[in-house]
Amino acid sequence: MAPKRPTGAGALDRIPALSPAPVPPGSSDLYAALDLGTNSCRMLIAQPKGSGFHVVDSFSKSVQLGSGLEKTGRLSRGSMARTIQALRICQQKLRRNKVRRMRLVATEACRRALNGAEFMARIQRETGLKLDIIKPEEEAQLAVISCAPLVSRKTENLLVVDIGGGSTELVWIDIKHVPGADRAQSIMRLHGGFKQAVSDIPAAKVVDWISVPLGVATLRDQFSDVEDDAARFALMSWFFEENLTEFTPYQSVQPQERFQIVGTSGTVTTVAASHLGLKRYDRTKVDGLRMTSAQIDKVIHSYLAMGPGGRRADPRIGQDRQALIMSGAAILQALMRCWPTDRLSVADRGLREGLLYAQMSADGVLEEGAF
Repeated sequence: MAPKRPTGAGALDRIPALSPAPVPPGSSDLYAALDLGTNSCRMLIAQPKGSGFHVVDSFSKSVQLGSGLEKTGRLSRGSMARTIQALRICQQKLRRNKVRRMRLVATEACRRALNGAEFMARIQRETGLKLDIIKPEEEAQLAVISCAPLVSRKTENLLVVDIGGGSTELVWIDIKHVPGADRAQSIMRLHGGFKQAVSDIPAAKVVDWISVPLGVATLRDQFSDVEDDAARFALMSWFFEENLTEFTPYQSVQPQERFQIVGTSGTVTTVAASHLGLKRYDRTKVDGLRMTSAQIDKVIHSYLAMGPGGRRADPRIGQDRQALIMSGAAILQALMRCWPTDRLSVADRGLREGLLYAQMSADGVLEEGAF
């Protein structure tokens, strides 16, 4: 299963229009973003506010859309039925909030499924919602701009990692020529694509990006026949690292200073919550947290010591996530082994936030300046 990558660095020739029409700055209109992934269906409804947005409604449900996909190559009847039920709730929320500007997308499970396009037609027929199956390039782009507010002014090289259910996106960005105060905004300007128009204004440069078709669900399924917990974890971590060898920065001389990794996924936020010892998840404590490699390893070793039963009983992991946390941890450990830093910035944000930022930026309703 070869990673999906562009011919050259950041090959996004054209991104579909993200909004039907521009609106005046300061618009009070609501925007929606829906992410139908391999495991979850999640939606945010938000209003532009300053250089960001204020969330007015949200939805999140584990639908396990990719269940059985690895074996059959198709979305199962049960997973599609669960997803339709979740999407009906989303449709009700959109109607109740009178949302007119929205972007609704599906990712790796629907990209890979033989009946993915057929399922999109069924969704529109039964719920009235039109979802787009987006390409890996756009998924990577959206992950990057969602993390823009977490980019340090001192960062010169940035690696954004989005660990999904069916795939993992990595984007390497060089911002050393961008003034420190403008580095986060330079990342935000990538909403129009990884290929930036020639300009006198110093811009973020996408050195390389890759979409590895291994996420927490697909990596787990690759080694479902391995019974020993520790052996399965080691094999998953090794296998994921093997899939990174074509990524340019993996082979090049890597910068040791002013380098930042930002990780966005349920795995990263769960590991952060475990590190903090939270009894109940608190986004305000997790989003933006910086963890060392040693702290991450300590949490992962504690997960291994718990075993499947202990992880299931841990309230920070829970029944839904316990089956996936070790494959996610294997990806995270492999990444921290490969890159020239001992710290990871935790992002409790991702595709939905990227979709909102992209729509609002395209419409010109976000204020320029610090986040």
